[in-house]
Amino acid sequence: MKILMVITSHDQLGNTGRKTGFWLEELAAPYFVFKDSGAEITLASPKGGRPPLDPKSNEPEFRTDLTLRFEADAAAEAQLDKTVRLDSVRQEDFDTVFYPGGHGPMWDLAEDKDSIKLIESFLAAGKTIAVVCHSTGALRHVKTPDGKPLVEGKEVTGFTNGEEQDVGLTKIVPFLVEDEMLKLGAVFSKTANWGVHVVSSGQLITGQNPHSSGPAAQTLLAALAKKTKSAA
Repeated sequence: MKILMVITSHDQLGNTGRKTGFWLEELAAPYFVFKDSGAEITLASPKGGRPPLDPKSNEPEFRTDLTLRFEADAAAEAQLDKTVRLDSVRQEDFDTVFYPGGHGPMWDLAEDKDSIKLIESFLAAGKTIAVVCHSTGALRHVKTPDGKPLVEGKEVTGFTNGEEQDVGLTKIVPFLVEDEMLKLGAVFSKTANWGVHVVSSGQLITGQNPHSSGPAAQTLLAALAKKTKSAA
């Protein structure tokens, strides 16, 4: 099983002067779900090289056994140091793609033409993909083969307006994930702020927040296993 994980390269939190990037738990939890299942993982980002970590995601209250495991894993850290450039990856080389979140994707991946094309090519090839938290925002310009918004009529989840309010960034982010999905015609599904919530809709799996990233990865693996079985 070959899995691509696409991480943000964006490190500025709007014009606040504060840093952002990817959220550590949303990389670490899925990474080990995939690794422990024997999958081969490739990490990619728009700029390549070491992507920016949201410094807040490594504060004591947000550390988990898996974030600590990631930091202690020399092979994982070496991979993170050398993410491949997003414009160099091809859908044909992977079984699926997973997008961890953090606030960074709202600025770069949501607008990145290579990312949009990549997601569209996975879906056109009949492959299942997963995005979590703010990376649901990376779907905003993704279209179906007939030119409609990918999420139109689909049940999706992502970082909610309530969660954005909790972290005090409602006025800082370029758009609100929940509002944007509703505007595009999606059926936005959510649970209580910070609760675990994963939604499957056809080829698309979405997770609500950091705690949903590991469960979203497990849901994705289960979907891939089912597909392999039915193809056998």
